Amino acid sequence: MAARETPATRAARAAGVDFTVHEYQHDERADSYALEAATELGLDPERVFKTLVVSVGDRLVVCVVPAAHQLDLRALGKRVALAPTQRAESVTGYVAGGISPLGQRRRLDTFVDETALEQPTVFVSAGRRGLEIELAPADLVALTGAEVRRVT
Repeated sequence: MAARETPATRAARAAGVDFTVHEYQHDERADSYALEAATELGLDPERVFKTLVVSVGDRLVVCVVPAAHQLDLRALGKRVALAPTQRAESVTGYVAGGISPLGQRRRLDTFVDETALEQPTVFVSAGRRGLEIELAPADLVALTGAEVRRVT
């Protein structure tokens, strides 16, 4: 498998937080990257979070939501839509399916769904398909400067 060091893991390491990297063989036919990670790693989907880049008016924000849940765009206001894949990739520096809330090219405002705080640790993309980073939800919030709120 490919190297396990990514901008996301470097950001976590530089911040001095405890984390664990989990790797699995990504299937290109997978419909949902986060649900695939939960299945392949044998995890409860409530602990695996997907990273979605969203257009809110004329700005981009990142929403981190549980794998099995849908993002509630109305919770973010008016004129809200998922960002086009190419724009999300160029702004974050990651490929779709591997977009991490950590170590992005340009720091975006971030919302972490409040259900994350119910978990002892959460899993988010570590910056590429087939690689997850496990860390405490409080560390995820601190590293991203996120606002915790219900977004599902």
